[in-house]
This record gives sequence, structure tokens and C-alpha cells, in this order.
Amino acid sequence: MKTTVKFARDSHEYFFAEGCFITEWSNSPDDPEVSVARARVEPGKTTRWHYLRNTSERYVVLSGNGQVEVGDLPAQRVAAGDVVVIAPGVRQRITNPGAADLVFLAICSPRFSEAAYVQSDD
Repeated sequence: MKTTVKFARDSHEYFFAEGCFITEWSNSPDDPEVSVARARVEPGKTTRWHYLRNTSERYVVLSGNGQVEVGDLPAQRVAAGDVVVIAPGVRQRITNPGAADLVFLAICSPRFSEAAYVQSDD
């Protein structure tokens, strides 16, 4: 790991095929153990079913309300301050039933790579 400061002003939001907007706050080879991204789901939208190979993920809800579906667990309502822990290989998706954006951190370990992302719509 390389000691550094990463500035939010250097980040840019983009639309990811999963169905949400992503801003990578930290995802680099200098820190391979973890990545941190800000995810934003628009009102009325649901992300695609997917899972991550060999990568754990945590959702830390910052604002808005959602309904998360993870593996075999029943759907759960989540709001600011809630944390969802997702083991590698477990299907997941999140819905924003509210009127405002649902915003959460997606913290992956090891760091997220598109090669680890598997869409599992079925």
C-alpha cells in the first residue's frame, strides 16, 4: 500500500451497466486490498442481479431508502447508516422505491475489478 491522499474533486461519476451511477473514490493497484465507490440509484430503479467473484462487498447507506436482496435472505429495507455485508459469489441487487436518490458506498475487498463482476439475470 502506498500512503496517499485521494481527492474527491479528481473523481467522475459514470453509469455502470448494473443500472446505477458510480464514482470511484479509491480503486488502484497502489491499494489492492480495498476499493471504495459511491453508488447512486435513481428513484424507481433496481440494479441488475449480479455477484462478485472472489470479492467481498459492503454497502454503507449514506442517504435515501432502499430494498436490498442478497442471496437467500428475505428482501430487507435499508436506510442511512445501515450496512449490508455480501460474501463473494452471493447474488445481490438493490431497489430504490423512494422519491430521492439512494446513495451508498460500495466497499470491496480485494479492490473491485470488472473481471470480478458477473451479471446473473435469471
